[in-house]
Formats: sequence, C-alpha cells, structure tokens
Amino acid sequence: MALKTLTTDRLLIDGESVATTRTRTLVNPATGAPADVVPEGSVEDVQRAVAAAKAAFDDGRWSGIGPSARSAVLYKLADLIEEHLDELAALESRNVGKPIKLAHDSDLPFAVDCLRFFAGAARQLDGRASSEYVPGYTSVIRREPIGVVGQLAPWNYPLMMAIWKIGPALAAGNTVVLKPAPETPLTSLALGQLAMEAGMPAGVLNVVTGGDDVGVALVAHPDVRLISLTGASETGKAVMRAASDTLKRVHMELGGKAPFIVFDDADLEAAAHGAVVGGFVNTGQDCTAATRIYVQRGAFDAFMKRYLELVSQVRVGDPSSQQTDMGPLVSEAQLQRVEALVATAKGSARFLAGGERASALGMENGFFFQPTVITGVADNAKVVTDEIFGPVTVVLPFDDEAEVIERANAVRFALAGSVWTGNVQRAMRVSGALEFGTVWVNDHLPLTPEMPHGGFKQSGFGKDMSVYALDDYTQIKHVMLDTSGDQRKGWHYTIFGDAE
Repeated sequence: MALKTLTTDRLLIDGESVATTRTRTLVNPATGAPADVVPEGSVEDVQRAVAAAKAAFDDGRWSGIGPSARSAVLYKLADLIEEHLDELAALESRNVGKPIKLAHDSDLPFAVDCLRFFAGAARQLDGRASSEYVPGYTSVIRREPIGVVGQLAPWNYPLMMAIWKIGPALAAGNTVVLKPAPETPLTSLALGQLAMEAGMPAGVLNVVTGGDDVGVALVAHPDVRLISLTGASETGKAVMRAASDTLKRVHMELGGKAPFIVFDDADLEAAAHGAVVGGFVNTGQDCTAATRIYVQRGAFDAFMKRYLELVSQVRVGDPSSQQTDMGPLVSEAQLQRVEALVATAKGSARFLAGGERASALGMENGFFFQPTVITGVADNAKVVTDEIFGPVTVVLPFDDEAEVIERANAVRFALAGSVWTGNVQRAMRVSGALEFGTVWVNDHLPLTPEMPHGGFKQSGFGKDMSVYALDDYTQIKHVMLDTSGDQRKGWHYTIFGDAE
C-alpha cells in the first residue's frame, strides 16, 4: 500500500526521519519566486550519517542478508517510486523547471527500470573460482562490497541520477550516504521516505542535504571508502584533491561537449529532428546534449533550413504544461552563466536563432532562455570548447571524414557523441575513431540500464548503469587455499631451514 503523501521536510539518517535546525528556501525556476522550504543538513549530520552507514556495513545488516533479500527491498523501492510517479514527477518539474512530460514520461520511468535492473543484478553478483595455478593450492576470486559510499547527485536529473548511483552501490552490498544538489533536493528527500517504507534496514541509505560544507565533510570523512560524483569537471577536480588525503576511490561522471556529426549521405530529416531533441533536451542542461553540430558542406544548407524550421517550433513555457517542450534553466546563476558564455560569441558569430533571455506568459521573472543556434565561429571559441549547459547549439561545416574526427576529438570533454550517415562502413570507422564513452549512430540520447554510460578524458571515469557499474562499486579479493595438508611446504627452505 503506497504512502498517502510524500514529505520533503526531513533528512534520513540511520532509518529515522530527522529534522534540522537550518532550512533552505528553494526558488521556483519558472517564476523566480520563493517556493519550497527544505531541511539544510550540517557537518554534524554528515558525521552521524556516515557513522550509521558504517555500523550498518560492519554488522552485515545489508551485505550479510544475502542477494535475494537485498533484491526484494530494491524491487519494493522501485514499485513505490512507480506508485508515486505522478507526485514525484510534479516535485521534479517544479524543483528543476523540467517539462512535466520529460519528468513523468521519461526520467522517472527510466529511473524505475534502472533500479529494477540492479535489483535483479544483485542476485548475479558473483566471483570466480579457478583450478590450481600452483600445485597444492586452489585460488578463488571474491567480489565484495567496498563499504560506505558517499554519493553526490546533480541538479539536472535529481531522482534519476540518484537511482543511477544508489542502484549499483546498494545491489553490491554497500551502504550509502546520498547528498542531493542543494538546489534540487525534493525528490531525494522523498526517496528517503520511500526507502524506509520499502523496508531498507536502518543506516543502509542515508539522505543528507546541504551546501559545500556538507559535501566537503562527506568527501573528507575517513570512513567513506568511495565518492561518486555527477557534476562539473571543476567540481570533480576538487573532489579528487580532497579524496586524495584518505586515498579513497572516486567515481566520476563529469562534463560533456557532445559532437553531432552529419554526413551528406545522412537522412537529413532524421538528423534535424535528432539535433533539436539532442540539443534542447532538459533546456540543454544535459552532459550528453548535442551542442556541437558538424554538417558536411554539401548538406549544410539543406540541413540548416530544416533544422531552423524545427527550432522555431520549440515551445518554451510553463514546465507544468503538457504542451511545453522547454522550461527554464534551473537558477538565476545558471541563466547568467549561459548569458555570459553566449556573449563571448556576439560580435563575431552569426546568431540564426535566439541568443537572449526569454519569458513565458505569466512567468516574466522565470529563468528562461531562447533556443539558440550559432554559426560562423572558430573551433577555439568558448561556445565550441566550453560546456554551456543551456539551450545553445553551434553548427559548423566540415569537408571530409578525417577533418571532422580531428575537430570532434579536439575538446577536453569526452562523454558522448553521435554520427549520422547511411554508410555502415563509415559509421563503424567514425564511431571507432571518436574518443567518447558513448557514441550513437543515427540517433542521439537513448540509454538503457543494460549498457554502461560514462566518459573518457575530462568527462570522468567509472560507469553508471550495467554490470560495469557493479565492478566500480565492488573490490576484488583473492583467496588462496592450501589443498595439500602438508605442514612444511617444499618452498619453505628458501626462507627458513634447509632444502630436504
């Protein structure tokens, strides 16, 4: 039986709903007005949460109950999320400014499916036994949980990314302290409530909100064995520096600057639709967003004509409306950041669409920005090299395959990209040559829990989703068993005594 309503006014620490003395007032991105008041965690809350997670790990109340029992709890949690999908989607839409159809029909169903994948994978997490590599000994490989995992979730996909993190960590038998982004904690707080309803043992999942002080305390805590971050590359560097003091593992999904490569033999109608969807998904606040569109010169004019027609049809407005395609940016700070980066191109670039703040009827103070298309800039322009994280695409022509591969690979980010062509040999060549963790052919954006997602270069390391994520949240142990029963081994003399 589902809970009657979800609450977002308490942290989750050691299986208890915990009130805080500090609060934070969130701003509705669509209106710019104060909205929800949420608890603001503290360094002391982090210390309590880590202590609870460590106790839960050490006494085996989660890793020791067996994979089938862990699986059952995760399945129950997935069911509860699904039962509360309408309410959770409304929270996510209001908190992030995300179009309700994206939250309700895409993000949350995907999160549920991902959690169910890891619920099943929990029962297939095994090691490996081998025969005797050395006579008289049998070696066994064990795959074991790491311990307490600190997880820093982003603000662009708060619940979905939280599930990407807690799913493999909990399936593998770890315990978790989850810190949502300070701007968007609503659905993570509700997730804590649902975890208790699902029967999660106390201390196994803890949810602590807060700002930089809370994040720093979690990263620095000596009892946290692994930090998982989804966020900006600069944040990743800071986390790695802080984590080095205790030599803890780090798992990072960072920035992106995805190339979208259209050859002249591509289906241009499909490519134009794919570019709109890939570039303006979640108001461009997506690390895989198709922000660098390269079009072969022979197809450039035809592609641009259709692309700009479709861009002009993007409906910007109230994120709670089913007719809205693109909502506001998440905050005034993010809006200013997008404006500043776009301003670097003004005076030199050609703006074929947008380039300015937008407003929606009745929401004149919201953080809206027009769908923007830029061309006529050099490859070293900031709008080409830097992650804008807004509804801004740059379209540039190219001449041949070798050239576009070199240009696509020339940025420091390497999370995802796509190739559009009707030539299967070219598709294989180019997808192999692109230095990105995910490469799509004749599409952009789709993911599945069965396949890994993660970047190369400064887009991070480690994988979300798939059994490869389970590798990241486990550690390998070699157990070597004597099968001879001999009290003195033939090699002992090399250390003690004489050869027999």
